[in-house]
Amino acid sequence: MKALLVFGARPNFMKVAPLYRAMTAHDSFDAVLIHTGQHFDRAMSEEFLEVLELPTPDWHLGVGAGTQAIQMAEVMRRLEGVMADVRPDITVVVGDVTSTLAAAISSANLDIPVAHVEAGLRSRDWGMPEERNRVLTDRLSTFLFTPSADADQNLLAEGIPPERIFFVGNVMMDSLDWVLPRVSIAAAQETYGVAGRPYGLVTLHRPSNVDTATVLSGIVSALEGVAADLPLLFPVHPRTRQRLDTFGLGIEGPGLEVVPPIRYDLFTALLTGASIVLTDSGGIQEEATALGVPCLTLRENTERPITLASGGNELVGADPERILAAARRRLAVPPGDVNRPPLWDGQTAGRILAVLGG
Repeated sequence: MKALLVFGARPNFMKVAPLYRAMTAHDSFDAVLIHTGQHFDRAMSEEFLEVLELPTPDWHLGVGAGTQAIQMAEVMRRLEGVMADVRPDITVVVGDVTSTLAAAISSANLDIPVAHVEAGLRSRDWGMPEERNRVLTDRLSTFLFTPSADADQNLLAEGIPPERIFFVGNVMMDSLDWVLPRVSIAAAQETYGVAGRPYGLVTLHRPSNVDTATVLSGIVSALEGVAADLPLLFPVHPRTRQRLDTFGLGIEGPGLEVVPPIRYDLFTALLTGASIVLTDSGGIQEEATALGVPCLTLRENTERPITLASGGNELVGADPERILAAARRRLAVPPGDVNRPPLWDGQTAGRILAVLGG
């Protein structure tokens, strides 16, 4: 089976890597890596290939910057030619970024079956580009691989035939479990100046949080308040850095240290040793849950409700007072035991290949 593995943005790399490793170890698959270039910053792209020990992609589409419409159109335009040359048996897409939907549409147009890894997640917030991407990708997919039982129920409620739905677990955990033995928590903490003391982590990139000056300013003020109690390390996403500069927002106050994006392996090590993480990232909600690190999600909804049910994650929105109160409450109580959800066992890629015919 010749399988196109399409990726293009930071969250995709960790989901594609286990699939590529499993396919290349199996005689029944010929894996072809397609990097769309949706994320083109080295820290958001090439470094992930190195850390996850992925080879140079077979194809790099070089899409680059642009609006979602421009990026989607360019992925579709360039990918169509690749598909005509490669003639794949199936296209495997992951997650919910622009490249995911563009590859699914291109495949459907050429009658190539689509397998969607991380299918069925729903926030019910149609203002999120990711929600539109995942819903439309699921409608176009032949194989829908879900990370949790609630995702199965979402798909069934939308009329997806049950024979197309496969609960295989969370492929992000495959990468998490692969990288953990390869990192040193102590070395990462030393590198970023947090060795020997409690600290928290921050990530922030969603348009609803960073594209409006008043919202972003409020979140920054909340982070400065938390940092007065607990040092925070804040690797700033390129999008967030641009908005901070555009709005003229400085980050002040002791304890809040702004750094460039951190490599996946080093960030995982830092997250493992953190007292708390404040984020609007879906993947970090999952990783924090798996590692038992208290997580405050700066959103009013999540497509990963299983992380809430675990007790490790809490929705706090973007209101500064609510964020600060929740952080102080969580830091005042030692974190409880958090069990990984079912099939978050690091073996998801193997289950996917078994369904596809390996």
